Amino acid sequence: MNILENNFDPIESLIFEHKLRIIGVNFYQELDLMLIVLNNRKVLKRNISQVSQLLANAQKEQLNEFDLLGGGVAIHWPKLDEDLSLKGFLQDELISLEAL
Repeated sequence: MNILENNFDPIESLIFEHKLRIIGVNFYQELDLMLIVLNNRKVLKRNISQVSQLLANAQKEQLNEFDLLGGGVAIHWPKLDEDLSLKGFLQDELISLEAL
């Protein structure tokens, strides 16, 4: 077995082999909207309330206090103890495309 061989699923391969990363996150609470900006110039749009009840109930200051982990493969809100991954966002994107 090749030790360099990876066991990534297709989404993980997209993230790691193509160096896909989150570079920004913006919130519009009044619209229940979260925008996730990727380094390939794509923007993922999510309803805050569907992503996380912790985020949906957070104050604006709490929402904006996050860290990008692993160079942008996840988002962490230390004061809320909440983590969301790029993989999860991309899985949701694929599910919504399949529903069309």
